[in-house]
Amino acid sequence: MFLMCEQHRKQRKMLNPVFSLANMRELLPVIQPIATKLFSVLLEQLPTDGGSKEIDLLPWMARGTLEYICQAGMGYTFHALEPSKTNEYADAIRRLAPAALRILLLRPFVPMVMRNFSLYWRNKMVDWLPIKPLRDLRDIVAVMDRGSRRIFAEKRAAMHHGREATSEDDLGSRMKGKDIMSIMLRANASSDSADRLTDEELLGQMNTLILAGFETTTTAICRMLYILAREPAVQARLRREIRQAKRDYAVAQGITFTDESEEWKKVSLPYDILVGLPYLDAVLRETLRDTTLPLQFPVRSVSGAEVSAIAVPKNTTVIMSILAANHNKEAWGEDASVWRPERWLSASGERIGFGKDADTILGEDAELAHVVEGTPGNKGGVKYPGVYASIGFKFAEMEMKQILTTLLSSMHFSLPSAADENGVKKEIYWKMNGLQVPVVRPPHGDFMTAQVPLDVRLVREDDFLT
Repeated sequence: MFLMCEQHRKQRKMLNPVFSLANMRELLPVIQPIATKLFSVLLEQLPTDGGSKEIDLLPWMARGTLEYICQAGMGYTFHALEPSKTNEYADAIRRLAPAALRILLLRPFVPMVMRNFSLYWRNKMVDWLPIKPLRDLRDIVAVMDRGSRRIFAEKRAAMHHGREATSEDDLGSRMKGKDIMSIMLRANASSDSADRLTDEELLGQMNTLILAGFETTTTAICRMLYILAREPAVQARLRREIRQAKRDYAVAQGITFTDESEEWKKVSLPYDILVGLPYLDAVLRETLRDTTLPLQFPVRSVSGAEVSAIAVPKNTTVIMSILAANHNKEAWGEDASVWRPERWLSASGERIGFGKDADTILGEDAELAHVVEGTPGNKGGVKYPGVYASIGFKFAEMEMKQILTTLLSSMHFSLPSAADENGVKKEIYWKMNGLQVPVVRPPHGDFMTAQVPLDVRLVREDDFLT
C-alpha cells in the first residue's frame, strides 16, 4: 500500500497473478457458503408472519466481510457469523480501525520515533505515556501479529508436507489451496530468488489484505444497502436483474425446479455472470463514485512538480479530495452530485467500458471523458490506470456482488419506519471521519455510535420491477 519503486515492483510482480481472474473464478463458488450463512443469520431474526423488523446491519456485514477475508484470504474460519464463538484475532481486527482513528493526532510523530528508537524503547514510551488509546492499539497489533504468524507457520508447514488442513479452523479440505495465502506461498516458492519475498514481507501482505479489505468493504456494502433502501425502484430493478440471471443460468445448466417461484433464489451464479450483471455493476460503480473515502492523510510534494500550472514548492503539504474529483461537474456533468447508476449504462442497458460512450458515463455535459477508465477502484472512487491501482479490488468486487445477489434474492430493505411520539423517524447520517462512519441523528441516536438500522423483510412479488 505504501511502497515505491523497486520494492513495490517486486511485490506487485509476485502478487498480480494471485489476484488473477482465473483464481477469482475458482474461489467464488468456494466462498458462497459465507453469503448463504449471512442470509441465514438475518433470516433467523425476521418474524415468521412475513412482517418486517428493524435490524442493525453494520455488525453483521462486518462479520460477513471478516469471514470473507479470513476464509478466502487465509483459508481459515474465525466463526465470525457465529456470535457464540469468540476469537481474539477476529476481535482485534474489528477493533483496529476505531483504535487507530483515536490517535490520529500522534501520527506526525511516528516516523521520527521509528527512526530514532528501538522496539524496546518504543514499547517503554507507550507504557509511560498517559494515552490509553495508544496502549490499546499496541495490544491490538500484538494480537494480530501473533495470530498472523501462527496461521502463516501452519500454512507453510502444510505446504511443505503436502497437507491441506492443519487445525480445526483451517479450511484446507474445502479450500483445496485456493485461498489467497496458499496461492501466494506457492507463487513465492516458485519465484526467482531475486523476486522472492521474505517471510516478513509475506506476513505484511497478509495483514495488508485485512487492513485494506475489512473496514472499506464493510462500509461499501452497508452504503449500498442503505441507498437501495432509500431508492426502492432501483432495488426492485436490481432484484429483477438478479432473478432473471439466476433463472437463465439454471436453464443453461439444465437445472429444474419443483417450485420455480422460490428455488431460483438458491442458484449461485458463476464469476463471469455475477460480475457482468450490468445494473448490479452500475449500482456498485455509482456508489463508490458518489461516496468515496477522502484521503486520510495529506500528500507532500518532494520535487516541486507543477499541478494545474501552479508551481508547488518542495515540501508543500497538499490535501487532495477524491470526493471532490468524483463530484466535479466538468468531469461528470451537471448531475455529478446525483446518485444515478444509469450513467454507467448505455442506452440499451449494457455496461460501458473505457473509451466507449464516455459521454454517457460522465453525463452529457462532461468535458474530461478521456481521463476516466470507468472502473471503480480502491473501494472508493474511479480507478485510474497504473501500477498503483488497487490490486485486491476484483476480490472486493466479487465479495460485494455475491453478498448483494444472495440477500436481495430473498430480502427487501427499507429505511427505518418506526416513529417516536413526535412522528420523528430514525435518520442515518454518514460522517466523514478518516473512514465513512454511519450514525443515527438525535433524538434516536447519539451521532457517535456506528450503526445502519434498516427495516428488513422477505420479498414479495411486488418487490420486483416488472
